[in-house]
Amino acid sequence: QVQLVESGGGSVQSGGSLRLSCAASGDTSGIHLKGWFRQASGKEREWVSTINKAGTTNYADAVKGRFTISQANDKRTVYLQMNSLKPEDTAMYYCAAAGGSFYYGLRNPKTFGYWGQGTQVTVSS
Repeated sequence: QVQLVESGGGSVQSGGSLRLSCAASGDTSGIHLKGWFRQASGKEREWVSTINKAGTTNYADAVKGRFTISQANDKRTVYLQMNSLKPEDTAMYYCAAAGGSFYYGLRNPKTFGYWGQGTQVTVSS
């Protein structure tokens, strides 16, 4: 089993920055992809960014150029540096990890078998 714990959320003004962290524990040897999703109130969960074991990154158009995903050398912690935050970035942010043989695409939540509890990000104008 893999456990994911997010931290780093909070409230900032528009244009501000936050850095989210996601620490993985347990048997992470099979994890090949980690990502961040977000869910605003009343909306569906939305893919934000992913990073694989080789360090290849992908970003949603809405955050490209503002957010940066990275991972620690031991691959157990993944970060999301969020700059130039906008009110539309307000959401609960979830860390996710994929370790199964199934794959529905890196943007599809069904690819990810492990999820954190979420951390709230609120951006005021």
